[in-house]
Parts: sequence; structure tokens; C-alpha cells
Amino acid sequence: MPTVREIEAYLYGFAPKELAADWDNVGHLLGDPEQDVKRVLVSLDITEAVAREARDGGCELIVAHHPLMNCRWHPVQSIRRDDPQGRLFMALLAGGVSCICMHTNLDAAPGGVNDILAATLGLSGVELLPGGDNICRVGTLPEPVPLREFVRHAAKALHCGGIRYADAGRPVQRVAVGGGACGEYADAALNAGCDTFLTADVKYHGFLDAAAAGLNLIDAGHFPTEDPVCAKLVSLLRDGFPELSVRKSAIHADVIRYAVGEE
Repeated sequence: MPTVREIEAYLYGFAPKELAADWDNVGHLLGDPEQDVKRVLVSLDITEAVAREARDGGCELIVAHHPLMNCRWHPVQSIRRDDPQGRLFMALLAGGVSCICMHTNLDAAPGGVNDILAATLGLSGVELLPGGDNICRVGTLPEPVPLREFVRHAAKALHCGGIRYADAGRPVQRVAVGGGACGEYADAALNAGCDTFLTADVKYHGFLDAAAAGLNLIDAGHFPTEDPVCAKLVSLLRDGFPELSVRKSAIHADVIRYAVGEE
């Protein structure tokens, strides 16, 4: 059976560590690198529920997209059961579960998060978005479609609970995509001649600015725009290690819900 170290090296072959942002924390973040692995659970995030799912399913390893820890956001100064992060670490360690996280390196990797997002939306001729830090992609639809029609298509393709968008009054054909929080690349999408940019976690003024500049801006949600990469990770691991049992989390889902306002 492969070790955690060997699986990490294999995943870096697909999404090299050098592609990660300098602030990011990727790779094997918790556990024993020499641990033998028989079962792997793949999830977008590592939550307490996912940790229990891995333990109950006899998994020695979780492979996730979002980092288990990132000291830029949450410095790790103590590991205590009365702290949510500490409680998660203790549960993983007590269950003998290691964690590997492929984050911005997987965003940027060919065939990674954003190529899969573009393919899921039916874009063709997909290439790097100039000025998109090797993360965002741009592609085209076979023919222009009304924005409302494209929004409905995106919601269905990405299994969104709801979508926020700003209408700049343009049909959709040349589309930039950035899974997760990529709103900062709206100007790059405009400069690349895009009529539409689909991403997530857009702030209020981002919608105002995009619409005023003539760019349709779609916020399809952080989880829906990145979760499709989990299926890729499952197939990648199965191809590289046929002896492993690999499955996607059955319990992890988008926690954001949408309610319809009054007319």
C-alpha cells in the first residue's frame, strides 16, 4: 500500500507545489508521512463531520482542496478541545487520519479547479485569462445566449442553491471563470474582451463596478464553483493507485441556503 508521502508526491505531480500562492499552505498538513494508506476520503473542506466520516469509514487519509490550517488567517498557537480548530485536529489525530490539501496549486494546475469549472459550463477554446495569475480561465460558448439563460444553465450545471448576478445588458458568449473568491480579476476579464465573469464571494461594490463597466458578473457560490474538482481528485487517485479505496465525501455540502424575498 502507498504511504501518505507517496500520495502527496503523486498529487504534486499533477498540481506542483510551485503553483501555490506564496501565502498558501498546501501538501501534507497533518499526520504521519510514512503511514500506509488503504482508504481515502476526498472532500472540498475538512470539517468535524468530514473527520468523523473518515474515521467511521476506516480512512487513513483525507485529500481536500481547502487547507486544514492556514496561519495567515488563523495562527495556530495552541491545540485545545474547547477551540473549533483544536477540536478538529484532535479528532483527526485520535482517529489516525492524515490530511493532504491541494489549494491554489490545484486552482492553477492544468486540468484543475478552473479548467474543470470551464468544462462544466460548456466553454470551449479554454485558455489562461491574461492577468489572472495563472488561476482564472477564459473560453467561449458556441453562440451568444441571454444572460438569464446562462445563469439558469450555470445553476443547473453547478448544482447551485441560488446565484447572484449583475446584468450589464450584454449577451453571454466570451466567459471568464474563477472558482472560489476571484472577484479581484474582474478587470482582467474586461481587458480580455469578456462579456461575462463567473466567480464567487463577490462584494456589493464589485457588482456595481462590473455592471457600470459593461461586464456581466455572476456569483455562483464558493462551494459550487470548486466542488467539481473533487470528482477529478477521486479519479486521479484511483488511476494512480488502483489498490486504494477512494470515494468522495457523502456528507459534505454547501452550507449556504437561499430564501426567496417578498415580491
